[in-house]
Amino acid sequence: MKTKSFMTLVAALLLALPASAQKRTTQATLYRNFKPSVITLNDGRKLNQQFTNIFLKNSSLLYLKGEYTMEANMDNVVAVDFDDRSYVKIGHQLAYVVDTVRNCGLYCVELFDQDSYERNLKNNVNISSLDLGDQISYSSVDLNNEDDYKLPVFRHYYYLLNGEFIKVHERELGRKISKEQRTMMKRIIGMPDFSWQNEESLKTLLKALTQQ
Repeated sequence: MKTKSFMTLVAALLLALPASAQKRTTQATLYRNFKPSVITLNDGRKLNQQFTNIFLKNSSLLYLKGEYTMEANMDNVVAVDFDDRSYVKIGHQLAYVVDTVRNCGLYCVELFDQDSYERNLKNNVNISSLDLGDQISYSSVDLNNEDDYKLPVFRHYYYLLNGEFIKVHERELGRKISKEQRTMMKRIIGMPDFSWQNEESLKTLLKALTQQ
């Protein structure tokens, strides 16, 4: 496991995907306070760690070592179980289990978007006066409210189908599923209340795909 300067990372992020964020937060971690978890390593060992958390920048595992916050080497991690959520690693990101059907499942990775955060703050600053004399000077008005300074968090969904994690997106799914499943998918996503960002919609689609 490798050491990271957590406060440096957070400070850099605070200098700064899809439509709008599903939620906003003032903290860079999933939980306000570090909490116990059971970590499953790729060699099968399970570690009980007293103070752990999820870093929303990259959905990696954080843990406390004395007074230092450490970022785990995700090459060694397979799964993490908290008292309220279970996570598995997809790529190098931890995704929590939303729903399971037989040996298939719906998983979610939560990440905040630094670019959206910076862009939103800049867009809400208006130049109120501009002096183009010998030296250019200007004054501005910051129109950002308290919510604008919160980090936008987006949810990225994945299905586990046939032992493979697939990003929940019509084009990505279409490449991986059968002709019969594609027909079923088009029928489900054609419903007026279907949304690719609604977990109930995605659960319905998962159940339909696993019946084919």
